Amino acid sequence: MSGRRVGFCLSDKKRRRMNMDAFAQLCAGHGVEVVEINLTQPLASQGPFDVIIHKLSDVIVEAEHDSQSQQLLDNFQSYVSTHPNTVLLDPLSAMKQLLDRFASYRIMKKLHNSLRDWHICSPAYLEIHSSMDMSSIQKAVVTKGLCFPLICKTRVAHGSLSHEMSLIFSAGGLGDVLPPCVLQSFVNHGAVLHKVFVVGDRHFCVERPSLKNFPSGPCERQTIFFNSHELDEQMPYLPTPSSEAMAALVRELRLQLGMALFGVDVIINIHTHTLTVIDINIFPGYEGVPQFFSSLLSHIESVLDKQAAAVPQDNSSYQSSSGLSAGTDH
Repeated sequence: MSGRRVGFCLSDKKRRRMNMDAFAQLCAGHGVEVVEINLTQPLASQGPFDVIIHKLSDVIVEAEHDSQSQQLLDNFQSYVSTHPNTVLLDPLSAMKQLLDRFASYRIMKKLHNSLRDWHICSPAYLEIHSSMDMSSIQKAVVTKGLCFPLICKTRVAHGSLSHEMSLIFSAGGLGDVLPPCVLQSFVNHGAVLHKVFVVGDRHFCVERPSLKNFPSGPCERQTIFFNSHELDEQMPYLPTPSSEAMAALVRELRLQLGMALFGVDVIINIHTHTLTVIDINIFPGYEGVPQFFSSLLSHIESVLDKQAAAVPQDNSSYQSSSGLSAGTDH
């Protein structure tokens, strides 16, 4: 695969945390040049690119209220549109829907039907819009069949605030809700979170600490505010989830999302042993996955090999942003 060029567009923080210099060195050994993209400069003068790896979450979110960010996003989209053979990891449209928990939770809700045979589901949830007052929120909780305690998460699934959550124990505690946000029924899961990291057709599971179990049903306990990245590192031993079920979940989400780089937060209901999907994450950090760089390079090679093989058959073949040719098995 010599002569290929891969551009990456990441925040300085993510680039350093992921050590992209090490990835560039790995790729160089396989004849692949990896270069950093500067969004403030014309992309055409920095190309050509066979693949662009990016996480433009900051730009996408800021573009809603900042004209300069919107211009950067427009320039990027324009380059992608005029270079259809450049593989984009991952589609901007897919990333946008995962930035909105209203949208991503609707995707999660569908898993109950599509993965019923694997006993995979997601908790009952409620979208809390800015126009809703406490009375309407209380009524909606009952109507939607949510059960206390409830996890409250911000609507925007990006930035430090997206990790600030709360656990609400009664209807009175709903006064602590700050719309727009989502409320999700809390599922006792033995204080263990299974982080599933997806890289193309491969996935890796890493256990992380999570919230302890709480009695089901309303109680007079005060709301607990917490950061999901700052939980106790002590974890009890629990059986690992079925590898076959996890593989089925990843296949279904790749199909639904059209993405190659994402994460899934999964817990196991301690009462029913059901795999329960509680969140989907854009291009996570892959902490605890030493195979990430080699898996990413392997995915890039596979995508470009498929693209090269398809050219003689159809010169107009368009490579989808998820790194999968149209009509191929996700």
